[in-house]
Amino acid sequence: MGTDIDGAIEIRSDDGPWQFEVDLLDFRLGRDHEVWDCLFGVRGTGDVERPLFADRGLPRDVSDPVREACVGDYQHSHTYATWAEVVAVDWDAPLSDGPAWHWAGRWRPGDDGELVLDGVVWATPDLGEVAADTFGGDLLLSPSQWPPDGEVRLGGLVYRPVVPTGRILAPPDRAPWDQVWKAMRDLAAEHGDDCVRLVVWFG
Repeated sequence: MGTDIDGAIEIRSDDGPWQFEVDLLDFRLGRDHEVWDCLFGVRGTGDVERPLFADRGLPRDVSDPVREACVGDYQHSHTYATWAEVVAVDWDAPLSDGPAWHWAGRWRPGDDGELVLDGVVWATPDLGEVAADTFGGDLLLSPSQWPPDGEVRLGGLVYRPVVPTGRILAPPDRAPWDQVWKAMRDLAAEHGDDCVRLVVWFG
């Protein structure tokens, strides 16, 4: 069995009780373990040492519909973030103290011939084997074991060690999470940044 994300966006008006506003399932987020690890510390590989909004539990003043939906035998890893907290995120800040073990940055030539970051990918055994040939050694080398400026060429692409950041693992302008942030931003324009929050859980 896999893990799925669930949740809701809540609002609060005039310091009243929190109210359910948007079902997170409406955004069809699917399963994206890199995003979950970055934002909520769920289904992680250990490469993200400081997830953005992990292990907060369920807000004590959560709305009744959300409480009824998220408390059960199979729901876990409850956490939340207000729009004010999301706005304050430095998406370029490192989320760990060194390069990732399991992921590598993938670079491809851009239109001008310069290398452009094309996302973060799982460091496959093939990549480790080429790394061992490139840098020496009998073991398949993880990107975190490569020289600081080392890079591996495979299939016309360039792979380099990468220190996880929010912008790399969960770009705020990438679908489908950009729609979650837009919904929160629009609601915050009416209710205030501290009066809109995302509550999530997994099951």
